[in-house]
Amino acid sequence: MTEPRQTNPLKLLMIAGALGIVVGAVAIYATGVPSGKEAVADASRCALSDAKKVSLDGAAQGDVAAMRPASEPKQFSALAFNDGDAKPMSLAAFKGKTVLLNLWATWCVPCRAEMPALDALQAAKGGDKFEVVAVNVDNDGAEKAKVFLEQTGVKSLKTYGDPTMGLFNNLKREGLALGLPVSLLIGPDGCLLSAMNGPAAWGGADAKKLIDTAVLASGT
Repeated sequence: MTEPRQTNPLKLLMIAGALGIVVGAVAIYATGVPSGKEAVADASRCALSDAKKVSLDGAAQGDVAAMRPASEPKQFSALAFNDGDAKPMSLAAFKGKTVLLNLWATWCVPCRAEMPALDALQAAKGGDKFEVVAVNVDNDGAEKAKVFLEQTGVKSLKTYGDPTMGLFNNLKREGLALGLPVSLLIGPDGCLLSAMNGPAAWGGADAKKLIDTAVLASGT
């Protein structure tokens, strides 16, 4: 696992005025969790049943033994990043699918090593019910990531990116990201199922069993 290169968080101040009176200023972040009562309601709907926890925990064996079930409800549909054309999007675009969200960088040696395995997992299991969403966090744009994926023979993964490191920092604040790579299993409703730090052999039988279990537990 590699400690990511940090960039200063981008803060945008929105100042509203009425009759020359400053109403307020708010720092904007893509937190991935709605605020206020809506956040509480969404989080409560994300609570994993004991049966699902046991199922996911039992499937996390061998190569993916570090993938642990979510300890508390978290709603991540609003986690934001860019598509391959640098257009903003979020995990909400994958509603209805179980997603393996993976954050990686070309300068992260363990990340580079596991990309072919993630590609193999997408080729084997990707479809209407599941997708690997590998988000590159290099700060110099998506072209470097595209070149790397082409050079390493990655064909099944789509290119996603977040040069601001905002996505990683959001997960770090949630206590889920210690370095790179970091991987999260997210249900079709945007709720966190399980998470792990560090690389894994995602193309192997252990990983495929975990994905099958997660899809079944999600009811998709």
